[in-house]
Amino acid sequence: MALSETEKERIKAASDKTFPFVERCGVRTLDVERGYCRMMMPLEPNLNHVGIMYAGALYTLAELPGGVIYLSSFDVRSFYPIVKDMRIRFRRPATTDITVEVRLDDSEIERIQTTAAEQGKCDFEWETELKDAHGEVVAISHNLYQLRRIGH
Repeated sequence: MALSETEKERIKAASDKTFPFVERCGVRTLDVERGYCRMMMPLEPNLNHVGIMYAGALYTLAELPGGVIYLSSFDVRSFYPIVKDMRIRFRRPATTDITVEVRLDDSEIERIQTTAAEQGKCDFEWETELKDAHGEVVAISHNLYQLRRIGH
């Protein structure tokens, strides 16, 4: 089920301006489809004391796709997501804008939503790479989320 251009723009606006902290970081959702998002964290407002991207900014960028995937894939009137666990491994200094991509296929989306509807909740996870402007991996994250049925 494809998203309309209006739905895509609504999700982008919601994800980029959900929290004042995220807005101050300058994060932008570059692309969104059902089960897919690509996001970017700009370097400039997220520099640390040694001139590279602050580790907390990278962590934030690794976590944010969970909300975009939720908005683009699940019935938001019936379910909500939580972060259960997240680990990040920093590989090299981030000296450019950083992007992240996450994709869940339709069968995984259906499995998650069906299980959450039947059992009240369903865990799901992914690993993702945060990449610099040259395509180099600066960090790898492992994210564990849970979709919960509202009222459970």
